[in-house]
Amino acid sequence: MNVSIEKIDNVNGKITVSIEENDYKEKVTNDLKRIGKTHTIPGFRKGHISIEQLRRRFGKQVKSEVINQEVYEAVINYIRDNKLAVLGEPLPVEVKEINLNDADYTFEYEIGLTPEINVSLSEVSLPYYNIEVSQDMVDEQDANFRERFGNQVPGEEVDEKALVKGSIMELNEDGSIKETEDAIQVTSGIIAPMYLKRKEEGDKFIGKKLNDKVVFNPWDACDGDVTRLASMLNIEKDKAADVKSDFEMSIAEIIVVKPAELNEEYYKNIFGEGKVNNEEEYFNAIKEMISAQISGNSEILFRMQAEKTLVEQYGNVELPNEFLKKWLVRRNEGLTAENIDEEYEKMVPSLKWQLIKERIAAVTEVKIEEADVTNHAKAIARQQFAQYGMTNVEDDMLSDYAKRILEDKNSRSRIIEEAGDVKLFEAIKQNAKIDAKNVSIDEFKAIAEKA
Repeated sequence: MNVSIEKIDNVNGKITVSIEENDYKEKVTNDLKRIGKTHTIPGFRKGHISIEQLRRRFGKQVKSEVINQEVYEAVINYIRDNKLAVLGEPLPVEVKEINLNDADYTFEYEIGLTPEINVSLSEVSLPYYNIEVSQDMVDEQDANFRERFGNQVPGEEVDEKALVKGSIMELNEDGSIKETEDAIQVTSGIIAPMYLKRKEEGDKFIGKKLNDKVVFNPWDACDGDVTRLASMLNIEKDKAADVKSDFEMSIAEIIVVKPAELNEEYYKNIFGEGKVNNEEEYFNAIKEMISAQISGNSEILFRMQAEKTLVEQYGNVELPNEFLKKWLVRRNEGLTAENIDEEYEKMVPSLKWQLIKERIAAVTEVKIEEADVTNHAKAIARQQFAQYGMTNVEDDMLSDYAKRILEDKNSRSRIIEEAGDVKLFEAIKQNAKIDAKNVSIDEFKAIAEKA
């Protein structure tokens, strides 16, 4: 078998494979014998059919399969052995019919060659915006933590987060309490003003004290949600759909949240055993936590601006456009000769960025180790736990959760790609000129919105 390449231009090539009978004859014979031994063929006992009969019945099909397989493997091996950087997959120039009479064949395959991209990160200048953690941000997080780990206690006045208990009575149109048999009366009602769907109804309770009366409209308070309305008034949903009248609540009890005190037990609940021991360490730990959380925003903006800058600087490359269009149409059901031009134009920027990424990874010697994948999975697990307020999860639990994430093939593929991006952009930071700036959260929002 003879394999050769013809470079048509910088990004297009043609691989020619010449195959002779000696290259495939033995494999065809072996496949035919295997069919004779394993297949039930009418008129013959299994394993008792001659090779001539097998060749007449299955020869053309088997010969076609063997030759196609041999030729395609030869093309792939040639690309690998000669370290050809190609885009997509080789495409046959034409489909040839295989018959029993011909012995020698010649096949041609189109290939798209990767354009040469000479990336020099030392010539690239990129901004990086570090978001400063303000005292207001620390105070807000402190208040949230202390409220989350606080206690519910009786209160004298309704605040925004209070729970109000008392009787809820339906009113007539003149504002008097309805006393007919069909009147809705709840003797032990509970309302949380902050969770009412319409803020103006919740605001009616704010500032009220024990034994005060509040007139409100439950239908408006629930924004017409009959499920919530039925629960509030302790009635069936069918009946709740018709309840549009005002009600009066007599406040018998107010429950408010008493924020947790700064002490050893509280520090342990937030950050874990022995990690924070006093008030100064507590507020420093909060500041570090916020900084870690918002650093992701800085990273997202940096990556977006880095991609844009690098594509503008190095993306002016020649691509095997017509080859790629043909390849994309063959491998994607939704693409046709009619829509490929439009769809291809949308793909070009991401294709160029992918080529630039690969080149950067090569010149900076970025390699993804299993430890990188595991650490990234643990970081994802840590973020997921943090969303539920679990900020002091032990490393063993994180490792176990990460292991379960990686057992899913789809998740593992995504995490490998993400871990690769982490190392890639870290390499960009190490090798490019980075103009680091400290900005407030408001300044960062303005920069990000403009970008």
